[in-house]
Amino acid sequence: MAVPKRRTSRSRKGTRRSHHHVVPVQIQFCARCSEPVMPHRVCSHCGYYQGRDALPMEDEKQGK
Repeated sequence: MAVPKRRTSRSRKGTRRSHHHVVPVQIQFCARCSEPVMPHRVCSHCGYYQGRDALPMEDEKQGK
């Protein structure tokens, strides 16, 4: 059975793992209601996307 002849050094291990870093989630804010929204997605709070109403949102008064 194959067994490593030498211990893997810290620098070699770190070089191998250099692409394993965690990328932070990009968050933007809605231009209309200033709620946090992920890029290229419709605002779930007001339905606004790229200068227009992408989703017709009902008012809270009409829904109840």
